[in-house]
Amino acid sequence: MANRITEIFKQKNKNILSIYFTAGYPSLNDTVSLIETIAHSGADMIEIGMPFSDPLADGPVIQASSMTAIHNGMTIPVLFEQIKDIRAKTNIPLILMGYMNPVLQYGVEKFAEKAASIGIDGVILPDLPLQEYIEEYKSTFEKFNLKNIFLITPQTSNERVKLIDAQTDGFIYMVSSASTTGTKEGTSDEQIGYFERINSLNLKNPRIIGFGIKDNKSFNKACEYANGAIIGTAFIKALDTPKDARLAAKEFIQSVLN
Repeated sequence: MANRITEIFKQKNKNILSIYFTAGYPSLNDTVSLIETIAHSGADMIEIGMPFSDPLADGPVIQASSMTAIHNGMTIPVLFEQIKDIRAKTNIPLILMGYMNPVLQYGVEKFAEKAASIGIDGVILPDLPLQEYIEEYKSTFEKFNLKNIFLITPQTSNERVKLIDAQTDGFIYMVSSASTTGTKEGTSDEQIGYFERINSLNLKNPRIIGFGIKDNKSFNKACEYANGAIIGTAFIKALDTPKDARLAAKEFIQSVLN
């Protein structure tokens, strides 16, 4: 069966909106309703955060949502149980984002098999080294048709970017700046130089820009330099209101797209 990540880029090569949210936030049982709402509100992909107590790439807002989710009782087994029937509700590409420690504790092969059986299309594990992925885990992910998505930053060399491009076939996650999520405002000349450098490499994989994308203006700006953009921190902030989480999610996504 074709992978949904591959299919979405075939159907729509520009202005891809990917939304990140933390599983189990704001409440433990919000996961499925948020996936449905995000899908029906016009997003193209969803990253489901697997909360972890020591998230290296995450800024304070996502860290706080992770701690709340852990306190709420969210774990990988709970998440898998919650979303086991998700493919009866939506066909949107779904990506699990998290860190290696909980995946190793669960068991990498078991994790990949279970994720694939539910209908997960890819994983983002920022602390999984590329060489370790190639030598130890690539065959497992490929066996279960899971795309492993790597992050690049302005500090990533052209040589390494090309190696990532050669070893993966989902998309490349372009971190817009060398900082944690949710801490940057606007687009600097330095960032534009980085985006243009990556464009000049003529990579085979599509590219999605993340970190610092928060509204219609920043989304459209990012889409000038890549196939789409990921919004996480601003979406989590939008959920932190007295409103119903689904209503807050719908209003936020529509404000980005319109």
